[in-house]
Amino acid sequence: MNLNTVSPAPEPAQVATRTQILEAAGEVFASVGFRDATVREICARAGVNIAAVNYHFGDKETLYLEVLRYSAAQAHAQYPPLLNVSPAAPAEERLRAFLHSWLLRTFSRGATAWHGQLISREMVDPTGALDEIVRDKILPMSQQLRGIVGEILGRPPGDEQVRLCTLSIVGQCVFYHHCRPVLTRLFPQQPPLDTLGTERLADHITRFSLAAMRHLTDPATT
Repeated sequence: MNLNTVSPAPEPAQVATRTQILEAAGEVFASVGFRDATVREICARAGVNIAAVNYHFGDKETLYLEVLRYSAAQAHAQYPPLLNVSPAAPAEERLRAFLHSWLLRTFSRGATAWHGQLISREMVDPTGALDEIVRDKILPMSQQLRGIVGEILGRPPGDEQVRLCTLSIVGQCVFYHHCRPVLTRLFPQQPPLDTLGTERLADHITRFSLAAMRHLTDPATT
């Protein structure tokens, strides 16, 4: 094999077809989950035949994994982990940006609307793709958040208190997504979690978490 050989770039039509399939599959997987989704339904929504899925992805499992990668890349490109906040900004400011970015990816109504639904379904009903998701996406995000929390607490990222505080912060974000059907019934007068709603929620979770962490680091309360 000649390692210097460069594979020809795919034709624009092939790229377009592959993207059509990914977009359609993302909607279907987000709606009914991996196990109940069918390649036939995905092809019908994408306007392609089953042979196109076989050509570009091989099987449903590979297609699902590629959809997860595609959705994560799209969501993170639209809403980077720190948004427009500098990595040199104070930890409290970076915490708020990190949470706002997370909530935007989760509750987005735009092109990446199904990203949060896909990840939520994978958490509740994991598939063989979960290991890669954790390794390539969740672990780096966890390390970044633990670094921020560690700065606020004045402890190393691997500290037990840092880990527990990080999980408590994450738990708040996850709660609003998983319990949304209940919350909309309990508080129907509340505005939807659109762009403006996520900004208010990010402010609240940040203030709440910072108050709790200040309490933990106050010698008078320990």
